[in-house]
Amino acid sequence: MPIRRVLRPIRELSDSGKLAGLLLLLATLVSLGLSNSAAGPRYLGLWELHLGSGLLNKSVAHWINDGLMGIFFFLVGLEIKREAIVGELAEPRQALLPALAAVGGVAAPALLYLAFNHGTSGAAGWATPTATDIAFSLGILALLGRHVPAGLRIFLTALAIIDDLLAVLIIAFFYSGSLHWAYLGGAAGIFALLLVLNKLGVKTLLIYLVLGLGLWFCVLESGIHATVAGVLLALTIPLDRIEDIEHALQRPVNYLLLPLFALCNTAIVLNGGLGPVLHSPVALGIGLGLLLGKPLGIVGMVGLLVRLGVAHLPAEVSWRQMVGLGFTAGIGFTMAIFIATLAFHNPQAVDVAKLAVLLGSALAAIVGAGVLWFARADEKPAEAEATASATSEQP
Repeated sequence: MPIRRVLRPIRELSDSGKLAGLLLLLATLVSLGLSNSAAGPRYLGLWELHLGSGLLNKSVAHWINDGLMGIFFFLVGLEIKREAIVGELAEPRQALLPALAAVGGVAAPALLYLAFNHGTSGAAGWATPTATDIAFSLGILALLGRHVPAGLRIFLTALAIIDDLLAVLIIAFFYSGSLHWAYLGGAAGIFALLLVLNKLGVKTLLIYLVLGLGLWFCVLESGIHATVAGVLLALTIPLDRIEDIEHALQRPVNYLLLPLFALCNTAIVLNGGLGPVLHSPVALGIGLGLLLGKPLGIVGMVGLLVRLGVAHLPAEVSWRQMVGLGFTAGIGFTMAIFIATLAFHNPQAVDVAKLAVLLGSALAAIVGAGVLWFARADEKPAEAEATASATSEQP
């Protein structure tokens, strides 16, 4: 059947994890194209239309970034909880390497960014190049197929999940507004009630979701960024219901919510081209933070831990492949753009930051994919080489 011939490759792309990244890329290109076309003013105006009333009278862009992205962070929170209890992060020793590598992958880009922007008004954007986009980075590994060992995919998944957790903490502590204690108290009360329901073994998801809406509203009005509510809600969901919710949310989030986020947040007008914009300290800090800071932080931390004998490289993973992974983790996109919208209040600075995220992420993807593609298939993993060397030195 002709329809089956059309649907089969789409299903294969979806199952491999490639489709989510491709849709994000397509949405970005469409948004940039429309923003710089004759329809640009009407397209940009679309995101500024206001919906709702009273405290919930927000622009379309705010509803997407403060509302719908809460669902994305809810899914992130579910993944963090599952991995921490029964997944790759459940065993402390097993989680140590990706956890500390994620810390290195946050610290190095932030320091590199501040090297360009310390003492300037742009210093507030230090966290923008620290985030890894799970969908895009894992999509790159999926595109490379057999060139990437399973151990590398597992390591990147664990690293990206911890990276997301760090991003949530950064947003909560550094990019929230002045606190409104009444709403903060309401949020704390609802969160405590959700924890009690979990402890009592309540499994009815509707109760959690209704209370979750109240939690989102209180967090929104408290001064803490509303998306943090999504993670807090996820932490209260019963473990045996998480897989079902993840399965139900994965496709709507990847194929509708995130492309919509990309359309909204890459609506950038390129006045005068890219040259003058990307020479700014903010753009250099973000672009180089993603392209160089991420691999330096991740590979440097892994190298230190392996050198000290605290950890070992994942099975069948070579140092060259670890370097390729470090560059691939420099694909910031969704989370990096999201942080940029929080860090900068000047619309021009936000656009510069978004463009730098796009270019830095694109270069990181190209370099990372190239390193992984050309890594020799017969290259011995570093751990195996070390073992062989030690054996040969024995009398």
